[in-house]
Amino acid sequence: MTFSIVAYDPKNKEWGVAVQSKFIAVGAIVPFAKANVGAIATQAYANTSYGTKGLVLLEQGYTAHEVIEILTKYDDKREHRQIGIVDKYGQAASFTGKECFDWAGHIVEENFACQGNILASEKVVESMAEAYKETKGDLVEKLIAALFAGQEQGGDKRGKQSAAILIVKEKGAYDGGTDRYVDIRVDEHREPIKELQRVFTLYDLSLLKRDNPNDIVKLEGEVLQVIKQVLKKDGFYTGSIDTVYDEETKKALQKWLHTNNFEVKERDDEYMWGSVYRYIKQIQKN
Repeated sequence: MTFSIVAYDPKNKEWGVAVQSKFIAVGAIVPFAKANVGAIATQAYANTSYGTKGLVLLEQGYTAHEVIEILTKYDDKREHRQIGIVDKYGQAASFTGKECFDWAGHIVEENFACQGNILASEKVVESMAEAYKETKGDLVEKLIAALFAGQEQGGDKRGKQSAAILIVKEKGAYDGGTDRYVDIRVDEHREPIKELQRVFTLYDLSLLKRDNPNDIVKLEGEVLQVIKQVLKKDGFYTGSIDTVYDEETKKALQKWLHTNNFEVKERDDEYMWGSVYRYIKQIQKN
């Protein structure tokens, strides 16, 4: 009833889990992660203690394979369990119990593992693995791409209901207070992965400083007209829809950014981050 991926990004030192299921609030059950330790997905007839105990074992220095052996050894319901782990070094491992409902299985490769049960077919995890490897960008883009790829192959054969992404990195959270870099859930929705992506767009604009320095647009010409149209539509600007970036426009844009909690995307030059402009374009179309 669930498909997930656990992964490690050695470049950015991020560990993450992405999951989708025909089950309410899957993000409250499946994903566990700790920066500089690893990530765990526990599912099927999920033993949630696998998450907490598994992270303790990983922190003690056990590998992903060893942790699975320890967790399942004395669990009399282990054949109903499914678990995927990636450790601090990127070593990945998965376990699929013999009593997990078909199709159930996993794929383990360098720095990641995909696993699922009650799936349309094995193509779900195969497509997830390929999408993860082929997608460019940060870990979050790769994880979302893996979920979409799995769903395109039928995903959970019972349907769709919830999805979640958890990514950790040292001091990665809001104001550096914790390691929860990305932590978003869609607990109940007809299109949970699409909704997860929509929510992440806002999360990214509000909280993350990860923009490509080359992904910028100059505040001039048609770009500026589009921005002014949206600022006017939202009640932040009363001037002409022209191509002049004046003080009135600058103040209106700043107020709009602050009102929407996009302060991390504010710039003090005549450029705008591409991520912000794409969001503004989307508002204009709607």
